[in-house]
Amino acid sequence: MLKTWRRNPPSSSLVRLSQLANDKYESPPFSSGGHNWRLVVYPKGNEADNGRGFVSMYVECLSSTTPPIDVFAYLTFFVFSEEEKRYLSIQDVEVKRFNSSKTVWGLSQVLPVETLKDRAKGFILYGEEHEFGAHVKIVSQPASFGEVLPFHKFSWSIRDFTLLEQNDCVSKTFHMGEKDWTLKLYPKGDSEADDKLSQHLHLADGETLSKGELIFVRVNLQVLDPRGSNHLKGWLKGWIMNSNKEMGLPQSMSLDKIEGDYLDREGTLEVEIECEIENSHKNHPFF
Repeated sequence: MLKTWRRNPPSSSLVRLSQLANDKYESPPFSSGGHNWRLVVYPKGNEADNGRGFVSMYVECLSSTTPPIDVFAYLTFFVFSEEEKRYLSIQDVEVKRFNSSKTVWGLSQVLPVETLKDRAKGFILYGEEHEFGAHVKIVSQPASFGEVLPFHKFSWSIRDFTLLEQNDCVSKTFHMGEKDWTLKLYPKGDSEADDKLSQHLHLADGETLSKGELIFVRVNLQVLDPRGSNHLKGWLKGWIMNSNKEMGLPQSMSLDKIEGDYLDREGTLEVEIECEIENSHKNHPFF
């Protein structure tokens, strides 16, 4: 999910709701890509989808026009701010597959309800209304839809951990998917975590992403216990793209605990990661 600001209104659907609107609102049907849709808004949150305390927004492919074949689409939701004179645009960067068994897709946590009700934020318009919108972009089936590449395991031994003087240390390059990667550790903590070991997964130096290329990565990280099986564990997941070529796990593990319990007799720290590419896009229309 990516949030940006834009001036142009959505081309598919735009509705205004009173602050006293019901818990659920369904827009009139609108057409996009040869199919009929409607915008569904929960101004107070869809608790059934973990949306309590947030505005929840969805797009429904109407059952009467649901095709017998899958329809793939990118979804973008909008909330207008009078203060900004622009639309807050919330893009779901994963392509969604609509079919007879799954007609509704969306985001359960678009915007905190308290933010929506805060007049200083500008989301309350004249007439005590809120303005919501949606855009549906139909695409052909991505070649990589549902593709999951196997886990890649990488082990890293960091000698004389307590004697390291540099702010960060970088692993050797390892290959995963079609790219080379490195793991970076901050043995003294980074700016967000002075007393914690922070770990970041990076595209290796020299690796490039083409325009519109996105890679969704899931990473399991472990600092191994040299005297048993009480390993320190953490995980992270997210999209790698041109504007964000790394993922970090800040404030993950206490440096005092690591130096006291997780170094072997020679002062070596053993780190292990398992990486999985869950999905990838070569030509995402929004990037």
